[in-house]
Amino acid sequence: MFGKRGNEGFGKSGTVTPTAPAAMPAASAVIEKPVAAAPVLADPVREAAAAPVRPQPSPPPVRKKAARTEDYYDTKSQVFSALIDTIDLSQLAKLDTESAREEIRDIVNDIITIKNFAMSISEQEELLEDICNDVLGYGPLEPLLARDDIADIMVNGAGQTFIEVAGKTIESEVRFRDNAQLLSICQRIVSQVGRRVDESSPICDARLPDGSRVNVIAPPLAIDGTALTIRKFKKDKLKLDQLVKFGAITPEGAVLLQIIGRVRCNIVISGGTGSGKTTLLNCLTGYIDLEERVITCEDTAELQLQQPHVVRLETRPPNIEGEGEITMRDLIKNCLRMRPERIIVGEVRGPEVFDLLQAMNTGHDGSMGTIHANTPRECLSRMESMIAMGGYTLPAKTVREIIAGSIDVIIQAARLRDGSRRITHITEVIGMEGDVIITQDLMRYEMNGEDANGKIIGRHKSTGIGRPNFWDRARYFNEDKRLAATLDAMEKD
Repeated sequence: MFGKRGNEGFGKSGTVTPTAPAAMPAASAVIEKPVAAAPVLADPVREAAAAPVRPQPSPPPVRKKAARTEDYYDTKSQVFSALIDTIDLSQLAKLDTESAREEIRDIVNDIITIKNFAMSISEQEELLEDICNDVLGYGPLEPLLARDDIADIMVNGAGQTFIEVAGKTIESEVRFRDNAQLLSICQRIVSQVGRRVDESSPICDARLPDGSRVNVIAPPLAIDGTALTIRKFKKDKLKLDQLVKFGAITPEGAVLLQIIGRVRCNIVISGGTGSGKTTLLNCLTGYIDLEERVITCEDTAELQLQQPHVVRLETRPPNIEGEGEITMRDLIKNCLRMRPERIIVGEVRGPEVFDLLQAMNTGHDGSMGTIHANTPRECLSRMESMIAMGGYTLPAKTVREIIAGSIDVIIQAARLRDGSRRITHITEVIGMEGDVIITQDLMRYEMNGEDANGKIIGRHKSTGIGRPNFWDRARYFNEDKRLAATLDAMEKD
């Protein structure tokens, strides 16, 4: 159907359809000459599919692979070139994933037989898997993307890849043939969201079709080859009861977080890199009423809201002429004109915090955002600094009054030294006393040491606050009795 298998073998012949020659240099670049920056995948494939067809098998067993040799890559290059001469990529793009894989496997098996390559069955299977991944997906990254136990993939040039599993960073055996192939795959990833990465634009944020966050920094900024970082999200979204199971929070603490989300408190989730801020934000959005109109603003869209009435907005970098940039401030300002009931900001990094605070203070209660900070008190200081970065010349007391009047609760997340993640503080912002913002902790996590295996031992402890500052809000939403029962249970624990 797709292969033109004649007596002349798999060389370039008149039987090849017009689309095959156009596809050949682009597709071959994945293996042989990935230096070509723009045409990473054949144009017909990009036109026929918005994203590359990536297989979604169950996570494969981890098996030890032999180190790749030059002979392996030479064989792979020959087989790949013959495959491109034989197959019509524009027709292949119309097939579903399994059919496309079977078509490729059939032709590759024929090529191996005709060219008489000496390969064991396991080597042949490995070659088939690699070529399918190169044509239909993201090359050597595919085995890692298929695993649901990996939290982060960190590629430091072609020869070194690390992964985070169960909170620990370990080196993976995945390698790329060279830096050119790695850059080609990065270009393929970012092109799916209308972005580019090359020498003139060496830094890029993007996302995979499943919502995983991607960052690429290419040479000349990355000295040892392109650095690719992927923050993977689990296919099944975590919920608060699962965070309880993992020990991130107590059952009573989880109920308290449910109530805080339900009664439309303005929430800021604070924490360091990899502490679980976005995961926690996703959990809290699960308690937003289905009738509410929610607008999300993100640098790279990664939130996974389940409500029916959600508008997702994403920033845009400048084009090659340096024009057309849409910043987070632009998005937040615009979404105020879209009749939002809640505004969710994926991450606050700069002066846009002022616009978010203004939104929280003008009728959009229940809004949420995340920020990088190590403690609730530091979170407040960082907000003050970010507002100053925006060029606002407001007195310090006025800025603090805006912050204190806008934020109700700060939830602090942390990644401990043993790799575990904990919610360490649930802190209320009470108001001002003189020039100082007053806060009170409803719950804290106290570390008591570690066990023989190096695991942190600690417990979540109530601070004994009988009636939090948002009590009237809880009563308005008929949650005051549940809140009182939860606080009592926390004190007895």
